[in-house]
Amino acid sequence: MTKYMILIYGDDQQWQAMTAEQRKAHAAAHDAFTAKAGAAILGGEELEPATVATSLRSDASDRVTITDGPFLETKEVVGGFYLLEAADIDEVTALASLLPEVHHGHSGVEIRPVVDHG
Repeated sequence: MTKYMILIYGDDQQWQAMTAEQRKAHAAAHDAFTAKAGAAILGGEELEPATVATSLRSDASDRVTITDGPFLETKEVVGGFYLLEAADIDEVTALASLLPEVHHGHSGVEIRPVVDHG
């Protein structure tokens, strides 16, 4: 079995502008995903808006700079993640296709295998 990270990207402003009804439908879609994925889910969380992020980078002299917000100015930000264990990428893509972010024009998901160092 391989571990996969599903990164959920989208437009923070679109997520913040959702009505109560839209939020309820969005949560129900995530509930359906978690029910279908079951024990394959090893973890996952929704993240606070990118505006409360803190970014760290170092320069050529290894001096660390701390910046409020995401490092890059971008319309799409990481809004959450799931960590799954699955037999192969086909299984993960089938599950991830259930996520509501895949079906909205302002968002999407990225799936990446986790490196096994062991």
